[in-house]
Amino acid sequence: MRKPPIHMISRDAIKAWQIAAFLYELIIWVLMIVGFVLHFLVDFPLWIAFILLAVSIISTYISVFLIPNLRWKRWRYEVFEQEIYIQHGILIVSRTLIPMIRVQHVETKQGPILKKFNLASVSISTAATTHEIPALSNEIASDLRDKISSLAKVDEDDV
Repeated sequence: MRKPPIHMISRDAIKAWQIAAFLYELIIWVLMIVGFVLHFLVDFPLWIAFILLAVSIISTYISVFLIPNLRWKRWRYEVFEQEIYIQHGILIVSRTLIPMIRVQHVETKQGPILKKFNLASVSISTAATTHEIPALSNEIASDLRDKISSLAKVDEDDV
């Protein structure tokens, strides 16, 4: 079996993923608060509100504190002359080889949370699918995009 890829994504990915997860968790907390408010307004069963509270606490812990650390530990990538090797996953670890001859388009992406940490993701498109290497520093993402583009012989107009 092949060794795992050697390059890791930025450690700041953990912070970025925690912020994104926290924003999603706010929705669950709002539902929990609505459950308690409904109990006092329309005699909504209190036990359902407490179940929503327990789900909120457990869900927040898992998605904000546990999963980002595990994701970061598993994310690896490596670029060879003939292929791109990506590994990711928490319970099920996926290892993907992308042949350079299949690469059609390479781009960097940066949303507001990644921008706060000076991070960007590299998106690699083939005819069949799109693969992403998340949360690299801006410089590494830009260099990686250019390297993949050069190795795959993607026109500069496409990048």
